Amino acid sequence: MSTLHILLVGIGGFFGAMSRFGVSQIINKRIESRVPVATLVINLVGSLLLGLLVGLGIEGNLFMLLGTGYMGAFTTFSTFKLEGIQLRIDKRKKEFILYNLLSYGGGIFLAFLGIELGLVIG
Repeated sequence: MSTLHILLVGIGGFFGAMSRFGVSQIINKRIESRVPVATLVINLVGSLLLGLLVGLGIEGNLFMLLGTGYMGAFTTFSTFKLEGIQLRIDKRKKEFILYNLLSYGGGIFLAFLGIELGLVIG
């Protein structure tokens, strides 16, 4: 990995994290739910967009910036896992199952859809 790659991932990561924070704030102010909607929406959108980048054949420096940096920081597996554990600890079994099904199933489906869209567009 070159110094340029490190810089690109860092720049993309900065903007991805700032975007995640902003989107989370907007969603949490507008929607109250027993399921962590902000993290769910961010991770689903991120799955679609990352799939789109792959489907479009984005690679090299641009993928380092957008795919690894931006999308890597925009989406958040650690927050997803923490919120899932909190639902389980709080004995909110239905919300725990729904959150996991939507996150995993929806994420895989949307990544696949993004790839297919990218192939059609590109």
